[in-house]
Amino acid sequence: MTTTDSLSHAIVLLFIEGFLVCGFLATFDYAPEADAGNRQNSASPHLNGKPSSLPVTYTLYQDVHVMIWIGFGFLMTFLKRYGQSAIGLTFLVGAILVQVALVCEGVMEIERDNKAHLSLESLLSADVAVAAPLISMGALLGKTTYIQLVFMGILELIMFTVNKYVGNHILMAVDAGDSMFVHAFGAYFGLAVSFVMGMKEKPKEHHLEGPSYNSDIFAMIGTVFLWLFWPSFNSASQQGDDQQRAIMNTLLSISASCVIAFAASALVSKDSKFNMVHIQNSTLAGGVAIGTAAGMMCEPVGALVVGSLAGLLSVLGYKYLTPMIQKHLRIHDTCGVHNLHGMPGVLAGIFGALMAGLATEASYDYSLYEIFPARAPSSDAKVAEMRDNYGIRPGQNRTAAQQAGYQLLALAITLGIAIVSGLVTGLIMRLSVCGSISEEQKFDDEAHWELEEESSHESTVKDGNNSGDQLPMATI
Repeated sequence: MTTTDSLSHAIVLLFIEGFLVCGFLATFDYAPEADAGNRQNSASPHLNGKPSSLPVTYTLYQDVHVMIWIGFGFLMTFLKRYGQSAIGLTFLVGAILVQVALVCEGVMEIERDNKAHLSLESLLSADVAVAAPLISMGALLGKTTYIQLVFMGILELIMFTVNKYVGNHILMAVDAGDSMFVHAFGAYFGLAVSFVMGMKEKPKEHHLEGPSYNSDIFAMIGTVFLWLFWPSFNSASQQGDDQQRAIMNTLLSISASCVIAFAASALVSKDSKFNMVHIQNSTLAGGVAIGTAAGMMCEPVGALVVGSLAGLLSVLGYKYLTPMIQKHLRIHDTCGVHNLHGMPGVLAGIFGALMAGLATEASYDYSLYEIFPARAPSSDAKVAEMRDNYGIRPGQNRTAAQQAGYQLLALAITLGIAIVSGLVTGLIMRLSVCGSISEEQKFDDEAHWELEEESSHESTVKDGNNSGDQLPMATI
């Protein structure tokens, strides 16, 4: 990437933020609970004799916030020469895309002659949405310009919003932890883009595409943060007992995947030792695999089983499937998102369909119609008692088998939209306006950052030719 490209890309960033400012101006007002013009907000803090505190939504929002910027950012620092880009570009791309996600969601919710409401729930939904393009970024890590990543994220979030609307509102599928709509979508979108980006020539080994001792330790910071906060990610959109089950099921599933990933890594690796790639990624697969059914009555043993299966599937994917995909399909997957997000996301969709097919009123009581709104009776007369006492609205009177079928249909449509839109996005990213990274610049921070090597400082200071604006701290 040349200096001229870098300058033009910086200008493009300014224009993008300008467009986002216009988008917010046209789309959003504060939600009633955050609007100072709402007199009830002035009175409510004094009704109970004490100031009102932030809702639990903010706590979950902050947990997800940490996952997006620290978890994803540090998880991608495993490349020996791409750590600044992994964290820095996650910071930049995430900051842009969270605004894009808010605008996309606001456009879907805007009312005639009125604006959409900006609330803590909006911020939480936007953070969850941003996870999808950051997952896709993992498949392309080290091979693109930052403007390519920004354009990819914007286009992906548009298609993500459309797909989630189809899944949630038209098909009325249940995906509590967004394993289908975020993880599977993001993974296969990114793989489709990677396929197009590698069409010109077969992916080949690069001398910088690998970890160092220190970079692997930094990547484990991301792994641990993601592991700790994954229950919040899967439960953030839930309430009451659904939220409690989602937290417990996720903890059990991700714990099982952690243990099985360590064991499987030792079994398939040389000298029966742990492989750091498996430990950084496959230990998290259970969090993805339980996502769709996180709030369902899958029982503790069900969560443990699906987490164990996800951990094993992920390790085997890294060991055997990733090399085959790169060799035969020419799809280069830098971070192995297919093994952490793709296959476990599909597993989550299938497991969610199974649990939906087994759900009965005997095991859920009236909660069945809260978790699966489409299964509620379609007649207002039949649902009258549940509506008055439990707030349940008329649904579509689906059977368990029908709901399971719609769950599988949502998964299939998600994969189809992700792959097709990913292929189109990959073609757009190859346009000259997005720039490109040469083979020599791949997996190297020098393509985007001013690097100050310790050895060069030492030699410069030694020769008395330090031409920088200031002396390095070590010299001072």
